[in-house]
Amino acid sequence: MLYQPTQADVRRFFCTVYAKAHAQQPLEAIETIASLWIDEHPEHFGELADLGAALAAIATEPGDASAAPPVATRLDSNAFLHLSMHLTLSEQCSIDQPRGIRQAVELLTARLDSLHDAHHAAMECLGEMVWDSQRNGAAPDGNNYVSCIQRRATRN
Repeated sequence: MLYQPTQADVRRFFCTVYAKAHAQQPLEAIETIASLWIDEHPEHFGELADLGAALAAIATEPGDASAAPPVATRLDSNAFLHLSMHLTLSEQCSIDQPRGIRQAVELLTARLDSLHDAHHAAMECLGEMVWDSQRNGAAPDGNNYVSCIQRRATRN
């Protein structure tokens, strides 16, 4: 069975990583990767520093994913979604799952000359795949997802 963290679990994870990293405490491997992405986003430090506020904010956020705004809009306003997607892409690339994701992200990174920018572009494809899957009640389409990233990597 896949682990399906709640919004509270995700917020606790990132806030804990932020606190541990800033206290220079040892990090687990996945926490180290998360910490590197957190460091890329100082605009989110305030949210990550206050676990209580992060948990309280869950009640004020929209819950219906089928009616949610485009993922790019939510990525800009939700630090936890944004960082989760960075971590997802890092993990997907590390195991090349879905198959071809590693090469597609590497090509996009070369085109944009930035892994960070490549992740941001790939996040739009990831968000579209998840949204389509939820809206259609179907399994996520990894092939379309990788193709979306490949198109971004090869367009002029």
